[in-house]
Amino acid sequence: MTRALLVIDVQNDFTEGGALGVEGGAAVAAGITDYLRAHPNRYAAVVASRDWHHGDDDNGGHFATASDPDFVTTWPRHCVAGTPGAEYHPALDTSLVDVHVKKGQGVPAYSIFEGTTDDGTPFPELLERLGVTDVDVVGIATDYCVRASALDAIAAGRTVTVLDDLVAAVDPVSGAEALVEVQARGGAVRSVA
Repeated sequence: MTRALLVIDVQNDFTEGGALGVEGGAAVAAGITDYLRAHPNRYAAVVASRDWHHGDDDNGGHFATASDPDFVTTWPRHCVAGTPGAEYHPALDTSLVDVHVKKGQGVPAYSIFEGTTDDGTPFPELLERLGVTDVDVVGIATDYCVRASALDAIAAGRTVTVLDDLVAAVDPVSGAEALVEVQARGGAVRSVA
């Protein structure tokens, strides 16, 4: 068994005060750092994703430009490449991250499985290369990118656990529904505390 931690989109725009800030986002960033420091040898790899959108187009319809965002498939501008909003939240100690993945570069992308590493390696290929069989998933937002990443990991044949005290949801109801869906598809949900 080779286990990886997937840290999903712990970015300034998804934490309090950001373009799409969720309540509890900053606490998730700090909690992930504390967890990794307390368990330095638990994972063969820690992989962190970031939305990394274009600033000069609508990213394949992901950014609402002609009308108000519906907050389902269209969103306000967020996580534009190279801006402070796209950077990791400062409470996340990125020295604890082994591999960085960018997603949504010109297209809508919710799952880390749609991203690539800085050297252009597709994330699924990275998992294969590392021999990862099990993944724990943490980050933001439970009901969108955490959900999509966990479900894609299950579909890819990995053993998946969402650490529910290290995630934050856009909405508590849809966040809870996302965790139920992960379990229904064969994943696990547990706390680290």
